[in-house]
Amino acid sequence: MTASFSGLLKKRDCEEKRTMIARTRHMPVTTLAAIVFILGLKGTLMAQERILISSEWGEVTAELADNDAARSLLGILPVTIQMRDHLRQEKTGNLPSPLKEVARQTHFSKGTLGLWTSDHFECYYRDGQVPQPGIIILGQAVGNASIFDQPGPVTVHIERAH
Repeated sequence: MTASFSGLLKKRDCEEKRTMIARTRHMPVTTLAAIVFILGLKGTLMAQERILISSEWGEVTAELADNDAARSLLGILPVTIQMRDHLRQEKTGNLPSPLKEVARQTHFSKGTLGLWTSDHFECYYRDGQVPQPGIIILGQAVGNASIFDQPGPVTVHIERAH
């Protein structure tokens, strides 16, 4: 009787192991499917729109922020604007039309793209801080924003990056 009881336990153990292996085998596929599904839902929210800012001094690509101001910038592109140096930290220029207002901040870093007023575009080539009410963040240069660290005005062309 002990041998048959022992045999039943071994048989049950084998069945449990097979069930566990089958569940484990499908778990990564299920987990992967869930991750793909979640990323698919968020993909449009996480996608980074890029713009290209070009001038006679060079060009720089920037990733736009995920906000209404940056989306409204995309709506007016391509644009060409005359920019001038301000406080040896940024180039500034007026856009042809105002962009949407969103939350502001006072700190910026080298490569930050922003708005002082709804149509006043800024490209920072140094780190720093602005007074209140702050700037609207449009994006961040991925390339070398120091191309704008030159005295004098410059004409820039802004378009969607391909």
